[in-house]
Amino acid sequence: MNLSDIAKLATKPVGALSSVMNTPNSAGRYRPFYFHNITDALAGKTLKDAVKGKVVLITGASSGIGEGTARQIGAAGGEVVLVARTLENLERVADDIRADGGTAHVYPCDLNDLEAISAMADQVLADLGHVDILINNAGRSIRRSLELSYDRMHDYQRTMQLNYFAPVQLILKFTPGMRERGFGQIINVSSIGVQTKAPRFGAYIASKSALDALCDTLQAETLPQNVKFTTVHMPLVRTPMIAPTKMYDRFPALTPDQAAATLCNAIVRRPRRVSPPTGQLAAVADAVSPQIIDRVRNRGFAMFDDSEAAKGPAPELDVAQEVFVQATRGVHW
Repeated sequence: MNLSDIAKLATKPVGALSSVMNTPNSAGRYRPFYFHNITDALAGKTLKDAVKGKVVLITGASSGIGEGTARQIGAAGGEVVLVARTLENLERVADDIRADGGTAHVYPCDLNDLEAISAMADQVLADLGHVDILINNAGRSIRRSLELSYDRMHDYQRTMQLNYFAPVQLILKFTPGMRERGFGQIINVSSIGVQTKAPRFGAYIASKSALDALCDTLQAETLPQNVKFTTVHMPLVRTPMIAPTKMYDRFPALTPDQAAATLCNAIVRRPRRVSPPTGQLAAVADAVSPQIIDRVRNRGFAMFDDSEAAKGPAPELDVAQEVFVQATRGVHW
């Protein structure tokens, strides 16, 4: 890469990064931190180098963020292991990756079943020997207020199963091999909601917070073996998971490819956390003065309808709502 290429990379506007992040020689990035773009280019950090000879297991790999991440890693030369419930969808993604010269393996699994997860992980280890990078991407989101949740304990149980217990089972299965080999990375797709604690998402945010906290404690134990935990506090992404909430059609959101590029960048840089500025600011403000942030959250809660109304046609946002949404980009009101 010459100086002209570096200059072009450094000045890429955020909205124009798709051509950069979809190339195998790119670090994979979706961020306005131009200084990092320059230093990565000078250091020669690329996704291709980061995944060379690596086995990368991705849950929720049949669509959305997981599919986009698998395609980018496969194009860069990584060996991807695709995990999701539906075999046909996994085969479609795998066939496309192989057609482009990549290596992909398919392991259908119901991530709501701990025994099925255990059996799948054992089979992966028997077939491939190890997993170098685990991306816990599969998840379930529920948008429902407390008032409508009094008789819905099952919402909390099923959300915790997929968003917390499933990743924990995979971590317990693959971490021993990572520690033995002296290298590994677990990337957890968390949510900006963990930092902003947006109303109506109690079940979802609690499940993501549990995994964040667990991995914070585990990181101290695995540092000597070069096993890194990376938590990605993802903003709103336009995937099938948010499609039922028609209000989100009016909200700013990342594309699946942009979100996938964020995960690929996490593989290259191996950071402890990846968080958007809005989330970081909310977390600091909450720590300093939770009472004030409670009022801000309550204001957002009062401005938008509950999930029942969201099933209808996408409503038009009034001026106050539009301003509030733009000021809190990524927050799922």
